[in-house]
Amino acid sequence: MPRLRDATRLERRRTFVDAAWRRAASQGWRDMTIDDVCAEAGLSKGAFYSHFASKRELLDALVDDDASAVSEAMEDLEAQPLDGPERLRRMTRMMLDRAGDASRIQVRADLWAAALTEPAIRERLNTEVDAQRRVVRRWVEEAIADGEIVELPANALASILLALNDGLMLHRILDESGFRWENVSRALDALLAGITTR
Repeated sequence: MPRLRDATRLERRRTFVDAAWRRAASQGWRDMTIDDVCAEAGLSKGAFYSHFASKRELLDALVDDDASAVSEAMEDLEAQPLDGPERLRRMTRMMLDRAGDASRIQVRADLWAAALTEPAIRERLNTEVDAQRRVVRRWVEEAIADGEIVELPANALASILLALNDGLMLHRILDESGFRWENVSRALDALLAGITTR
């Protein structure tokens, strides 16, 4: 059988990852099968196994995909000429936008549940969250040093802002009509305004 070109391999892998996100939104990670993902992708099981050894390896790809998207968004924020409070505001809005994605909510909820019993998943989530926390903590420390926000524990604020994202995702699963995202965004803007010095 002829080998696929690298670009085609990447495109097919991306097709499976996108299909998995769509299926996760409609049926959840735990109930989703490899057959479901292949049907959604319009590709064969043989094609699936040429990219992923197992459903668990596909989950790793989803975690990587999500972490890469957040990392790219944070790099974009860092490249913009923003003051510290505005950078934090935009980061929370970006996280809220992502928290409105049903597929990400479902995968995140399943990941957090699996983290309770599977050390490898817990370690993977911890690595992802720690990397994000370090970036946000540095932003907070820079804003404090520049006199833009009040003196406070930078790591604690970074942890709170990141935990709000996961917490809101989980609350949305409990009751989708329990709150409106635009009101959450306004409330977070007000909270962040409360720690600014200007």
